[in-house]
Amino acid sequence: MADKKKNNSFENNILRLEEISSMLEQDDVGLDKAIALFEEGVNLSRSCLTALSNAELKITELKKKITDIAAKDTDLFEK
Repeated sequence: MADKKKNNSFENNILRLEEISSMLEQDDVGLDKAIALFEEGVNLSRSCLTALSNAELKITELKKKITDIAAKDTDLFEK
């Protein structure tokens, strides 16, 4: 299970998107193959956007924690 998660990492998805883009730029890709590659690319893009959104949410939560800690520290010094 860990291998599957590693294979679907953001970085691996980006690399695969680059591969798909290169393949679609070639003249020798048939229509059916091009459609399948495009569909895979759409799914990978969706996965990457979800990962980026989750990362942004996590960063926002961590920044809030830092702000809360800083506020508590300031309160201690003011007393």
